[in-house]
Amino acid sequence: MKRMPRRAALLQSYRGMWMVVVWVTIAAQVGAQAQNTEQGKEMPTATGQNAGLEKRVQTLEAEVQELKATIRELEAQSRPGAQPAPATRNGPTNSVAVARAASTSASTPGPQANAGTAVLTPAESKTLDFLRDTTVNLGLDSYYGYNFNHPVGRVNLLRAYDVLGNEFSLNQASVIFERPPDLSEGRRWGGRLDLQFGQATDTLQGNPSNEPRPDIYRNIFQAYGTYVIPLGKGVNLDFGKWGSSLGIEGNYTKDQMNYSRAFWFDFLPFYHMGLRANIPVTDQFSVNYWVVNGTNQTEATNGFKDQLFGFTAKPRKSISWTMNYYLGQEHPDRSVVPPYLPVPVQPGLSFQAIRPAPDGRTHIFDSYVAWQATSKLSAAVEGDYVIQRLWANAAPGRSSAPAHVDGGAAYLRYQFTPKLALATRAEYLSDRGGLFSGVTQALKENTITFDYQLANGFLMRYEWRRDYSNQPSFLSDVQGALRKEQSTATVGLIWWWGQKEGAW
Repeated sequence: MKRMPRRAALLQSYRGMWMVVVWVTIAAQVGAQAQNTEQGKEMPTATGQNAGLEKRVQTLEAEVQELKATIRELEAQSRPGAQPAPATRNGPTNSVAVARAASTSASTPGPQANAGTAVLTPAESKTLDFLRDTTVNLGLDSYYGYNFNHPVGRVNLLRAYDVLGNEFSLNQASVIFERPPDLSEGRRWGGRLDLQFGQATDTLQGNPSNEPRPDIYRNIFQAYGTYVIPLGKGVNLDFGKWGSSLGIEGNYTKDQMNYSRAFWFDFLPFYHMGLRANIPVTDQFSVNYWVVNGTNQTEATNGFKDQLFGFTAKPRKSISWTMNYYLGQEHPDRSVVPPYLPVPVQPGLSFQAIRPAPDGRTHIFDSYVAWQATSKLSAAVEGDYVIQRLWANAAPGRSSAPAHVDGGAAYLRYQFTPKLALATRAEYLSDRGGLFSGVTQALKENTITFDYQLANGFLMRYEWRRDYSNQPSFLSDVQGALRKEQSTATVGLIWWWGQKEGAW
């Protein structure tokens, strides 16, 4: 037998007590009059009798009002999610005072607030407006990988994120705060902050040759502010640190066709620090321009400022074409040394100048096209050419022979049902001069990925991938012995929550 909740039982007892008081009072009045009549007692005059009865009725009405107010208070508190009655400075609210206030309010003419309606202060309204326009998103990316080479140390060479095999791994955990500009509300500014934790942070910012102090920025994948200049269709300016758009693949696994990343994602820049502008020319064509510290450099390693020139075209709603040209100088003009000055220096800020400093340029030509052929079939293709010199001009004792990398990748994905999809990727990367892998070689890979989305925000990916080269480049189960290929099988588990719809 179910027990009645304590508050409901108390409420029922108050209702019963109210009815008992009313009926007992009426019965007492009637009984007293009948007894007086039977005993032949002298009855008071009509005026006195009416005055006494009126006084008793007023007293009874006051008590009834108090009981009604108490019952209303208990009913309000018994509703789901109701808050307890506010306390005065000296203690809990007195029920008689509540009753009197309720009686006064009921007898006061004029409009009354609806029960349960909250009146917000200007500060509270401002806070709610801010939260309504700000999205908070969380992501968790983990996997189990198996390398059929059984490599020493269980390391998958030349991989960006799935760097370990034969063990459970946490790729990345992400927290994203975003408040974009909203011209319809008259707000031309906004911002975004991406915090990232896990193995991917080491891939993104773990190279001391690019980042003198990587630990300072390791968990900040993106942090930039936005302002829309009222020129033409609006010039979008971002200042800060952002993920690179060189190459079609991005940081967040849920937005990619495959679980693992291509060689080109691992080779091309991950992020930049500086200023970028997006200038819409028409609804189908926009121009991009960047000026940044360098590739994968929150802090610059030289005084040269890299630049990007590019455009994005959408000739059809189903087709998007991006073209980029990047000009940079990636050679440092200083080296980190132990502190040697007599004045205090922050860790990592003691340098020694490199004389003469290499001044060779880096040129990146990057282009990719995405095509949504049907509601279920999507395809993409990417082509890249990168050339880099150590010195701008040859001189006695130094060579300016360039190293260059070229190739591309092709993608295909079919969505069988809302829960099931199959994707594949084929890739080629010619690394002449060892600019990417340290060895002159031709790298290839084929990947097949099967998606099963258990629920909105929970994706399982099953992937088989084979990497191979014309040179021994992959670890084996023998220390120091390399193989020309490696095959891996991976199960990725990706969770995400938040208000932002679409790609992150």
